[in-house]
Amino acid sequence: MTWEATRKIERTPCVIYRAKKESMMTISESSAFKTDLGNRIEAQGVAYYADGFPTAAVRIDRLNRAVILLIDHKEEIAAALSTDFGHRSREATLIVEIFAAVASLRHAAANVEQWMAHEIFGALAPGAVARVEHIPVGVVGIIGPWNFPYYLIFAPLAGVLAAGNRAIIKPSEFTPRSSQLLQQLVAASFAPEELSVVLGGPAEGADFASSPFDHLIFTGSSAVAKHVLRSAAEHLTPVTLELGGKSPVIVTDQYDMAEAAARVMTIKTLNAGQICLAPDYVLVPEGREREFADACVSATQAIFPDGVASTDYTSVITERHFARLSHIVEDAREKGTIIVEALSSVNGQKDRLFPPTILVSPGNDTIAMQEEIFGPVLPVVGYATLEDALAKVRSGPRPLALYYFGADDEAARTMLDGTASGGVTINDVMTHVFSEELPFGGIGASGTGSYHGKAGFLTFSHARSIYRQSDAQEAAMLFRPPYGEGIKQFLSDALAN
Repeated sequence: MTWEATRKIERTPCVIYRAKKESMMTISESSAFKTDLGNRIEAQGVAYYADGFPTAAVRIDRLNRAVILLIDHKEEIAAALSTDFGHRSREATLIVEIFAAVASLRHAAANVEQWMAHEIFGALAPGAVARVEHIPVGVVGIIGPWNFPYYLIFAPLAGVLAAGNRAIIKPSEFTPRSSQLLQQLVAASFAPEELSVVLGGPAEGADFASSPFDHLIFTGSSAVAKHVLRSAAEHLTPVTLELGGKSPVIVTDQYDMAEAAARVMTIKTLNAGQICLAPDYVLVPEGREREFADACVSATQAIFPDGVASTDYTSVITERHFARLSHIVEDAREKGTIIVEALSSVNGQKDRLFPPTILVSPGNDTIAMQEEIFGPVLPVVGYATLEDALAKVRSGPRPLALYYFGADDEAARTMLDGTASGGVTINDVMTHVFSEELPFGGIGASGTGSYHGKAGFLTFSHARSIYRQSDAQEAAMLFRPPYGEGIKQFLSDALAN
């Protein structure tokens, strides 16, 4: 069914969604934004019941329309994002925003019919049937971030649509042109009862989080996530959180130092390091800290031969974020850390082009070793033994990702068994995220829940148990008094050691 056809379906009042909207309106002062959002939630909730659960064909159609939206407007999206950032590599946008998002959507479209298949389980009595059907939860709210505003909306949206849900998107106010473009493109491709976009700043974001969605997914900082959880609790809305943290890299003597540095800096400089999965600090064998730093410099200069002025290098999103990164570096310098700039910073501040900067052996008291950096600043710290490196990782909150470079499978197994993280890539950085078969999500402070592939389908579905009882009378008599000798003997046998 096309979105034009769904517009023509007569909508009947939905008591449940009207009640939820009215509840939202009485909790806090009314506003134009909340009124509009409440109407959108109600319209999608009405459609959820009026249309019935969508068939695989309807879900595939929605996923394919999202693919077409991205591909047909990829150049507009890249231009808007470059304007929002100050400068952003066109090719980086096409790879990480468009290509990656399209891969998620296409994977879901190719597999959704299989994911929807009912699961059959063993029943309690002969002739009875026990099964699980995965049904859509209803209306999903998506709060997107500014660092990858298209990929980190459309990747979870693949699971949302595959599960048969409706969705409302709230993109970031830090990328206004990209957000406005997204609103226009979605409105042209989807009926508002299927998918829509609302715009606004922090106040509207707070209203969005406190609205009566059936599920909410938030991608962003842990500080904001706490507010989102508190707001969502008002309606007991289930929340999926994709956060971040200090994702570590462990480099062992078994792996070529120069190659490890090149792979680390490829991602540390992508989007100017403004990635929740970017390497946040590197642990190398003691005595090799400066060697690794120099290898990072060589690798970075090969990646960006024109320095920060390269068209492939991306600006820091705002002056405030630029100042924060400068403060991190100056704090490390004042505390005796060796500072190595991988690229020249000439005229960088004018265009918010922050040079990739290596911090050699910063102390634990530095900001760089205490807070998530979220930029092209990379601390390099030495370790004596692998267990010391693992203890360092365990000493902080559980990270979104852990990266390990080494050839010894036994040592890698020790690393895996001795740490907890959202995901792991061995001998590279961030690659696990682009495998659509693998769940993506954090643990502890780095997030709650997961998506990508079937994991996304399951996250945004409800596994509804259905039991069809046997016609046999004995199947219905188990719990029915009077309890005679037969049931007493049954219990005796069943509960014997």
